[in-house]
Amino acid sequence: MRFLSLELDGPHAGVRLGIVEHGPEEAARTVVCVHGLTRNARDFDALASALAERGARVLAIDVVGRGRSSWLADKRAYTLPTYAAQLARALELLGLERVDWVGTSMGGLVGMALAAAPGTPIRRLVLNDIGPFVPQAALEAIRGYVGQDPLFASLEEAEAYLRKIHASFGPLTDAQWRHLAEHSVRATPEGLRLHYDPGIREPYEGQPAADIELWPLWEAIVAPTLVLRGALSTLLLEETARAMLECGPECEILVFPGCGHAPALMDPTQIEPVAAWLGF
Repeated sequence: MRFLSLELDGPHAGVRLGIVEHGPEEAARTVVCVHGLTRNARDFDALASALAERGARVLAIDVVGRGRSSWLADKRAYTLPTYAAQLARALELLGLERVDWVGTSMGGLVGMALAAAPGTPIRRLVLNDIGPFVPQAALEAIRGYVGQDPLFASLEEAEAYLRKIHASFGPLTDAQWRHLAEHSVRATPEGLRLHYDPGIREPYEGQPAADIELWPLWEAIVAPTLVLRGALSTLLLEETARAMLECGPECEILVFPGCGHAPALMDPTQIEPVAAWLGF
């Protein structure tokens, strides 16, 4: 595991993206992993390690405002178009002309945006519990915790918070919850805080929640796509997953029991089928 820092340029000058790299730098194939709205690159440690053992180079990227990446001065710019533009430029600066993409929730939406663009670098696309339709009710639930800035006196307090907020990740082991807790906080003079800019909530403030519909984007994708769905998910509905089979790219659906939004991709029963579908 290696920790990289990539400085962007042009309209993104001043933005630094943290990247966690696994596997050989000279590998024939690179897998890019991008996390969910309030998460960070370390969520992919287990998946990335497994793929690296099979010969892949894996780059798990902290989206701006999260993890080791810099924070934006203009908090209103924490939006999907910003993330997509920055990550597209990151791939160019890294010299990556062809990649496989694993995106959880928000990271999947970014992957969809890039995969639908002309000349996309995305060869194969894995969407973790996200699709072209997201119901308003699920978005309201997310708005209830996005950008919260609790103060924790200990790692145990932080872990208890995460177990509650992210209970839908499924029945993780104590070691897995502790891993998430260790990498979900940052030290401040006051104590431990979540490892993101609380300003990521600003684009959602004062905005009425509404369904997200991105079917034209989905239909523009040509890369073979694997859609992962938590069986209890309220964000990627069963009927949405079925509809995704009727249009858009060549698509397979894989449902993981016992979890909702989103499968944590930390257990071998979730990692192995993803690795196999990617061809590792």
